[in-house]
Amino acid sequence: MTIAEWCVFGTLLLYLLTILGAKWAGGRSFNNARPRDPDFYGDPIRTRALGAHQNGIEAFPFFAVAVLLAEFRLGPQRLIDELAVLFLIVRIAYVFTYLGNRPTLRSILWSIGFAINIAIFFMPAIRHWLPA
Repeated sequence: MTIAEWCVFGTLLLYLLTILGAKWAGGRSFNNARPRDPDFYGDPIRTRALGAHQNGIEAFPFFAVAVLLAEFRLGPQRLIDELAVLFLIVRIAYVFTYLGNRPTLRSILWSIGFAINIAIFFMPAIRHWLPA
């Protein structure tokens, strides 16, 4: 497996761990029989954890498809790997800014992550202009 493919797996784990932490920290107030109970997410940190989790679910498909398409279409693997690692780092920082209630920085990080995805996605189309 490539580094980029491991980053796809890491991104999946990140959005799962984001909500797991909120549920674990909730202790007995979390009822697994009602995992989407809106009352549980009334606490501001839990609300933000849920938002970060949901955004991770939304961001994951494009990232996974971009990586796999870039590899399938023979984009420069080293660059795909580097951008995938950068995306994962940005997503980790995004989660922390979401949990820390830093909306402006969070939006900047989201935009950077989206730009990284666009770059990975279009890498096969521009590979002839990229260093090998």
